[in-house]
Amino acid sequence: MTVPNTSLRDFLEASPWRSCLTPAQMDRVYLDTAMRSFKAGSTVCLRGSPAMHWLAVVDGMLKVDTIASDGRATTFAGVPAGAWFGEGAALKGEPRPYAVVAIRDSNVAFMPRQTFLWLIDDSRAFSRWVIDQLNARLGHYVALVESFRLQDLPARVAYCVSELFNPQLYPSTDRELVISQDEIARLCGLARQNTNRALHQLEEAGLLRIRYGVIEVLDLEGLQNFSRGP
Repeated sequence: MTVPNTSLRDFLEASPWRSCLTPAQMDRVYLDTAMRSFKAGSTVCLRGSPAMHWLAVVDGMLKVDTIASDGRATTFAGVPAGAWFGEGAALKGEPRPYAVVAIRDSNVAFMPRQTFLWLIDDSRAFSRWVIDQLNARLGHYVALVESFRLQDLPARVAYCVSELFNPQLYPSTDRELVISQDEIARLCGLARQNTNRALHQLEEAGLLRIRYGVIEVLDLEGLQNFSRGP
């Protein structure tokens, strides 16, 4: 698979926080931010590595996951193109409590932590945007726990898929998600067989279409409503 040749400067210009910054502040962002390419399956950041950058998916898709001592893998989040993430780790400057792995061939933007912190100190509007981002991420995980505890399996899968379209966290997600059912299962914390059955129920309800390695969302609003349960 070939990663689309998206210009880093164009990506930064299109980022949702761009309007918070002055031309002089953006000049530093352009100067300091770098883009690197990763093949599908390769590690972007190791678990326990220093959180020296704020990250974004320019093209492709990443996952945030961890592996327990017994070998079980848990995926915390899928991160589609257009999304910035890892602001909590960058703020704390502690070792990352998770690994970041490319699901697809991906281009990833790396903004140095010191630049990220400087923007927070130098731009009140950017600082407010980061607070809103953290609040949206917290809301996502609260709703995720609620879904896991209270909803049936199809609703849990509907929530995990529909949250990849969260307008605050993932504003540019394509309706065709290039993601395997195994990855969806890990994202939902379910066995692949149960996830497969749930996806087929959602397909029968006309909410999405399943193809090999691709899930096409046909009715996002309906999928979001389904995720909330009866």
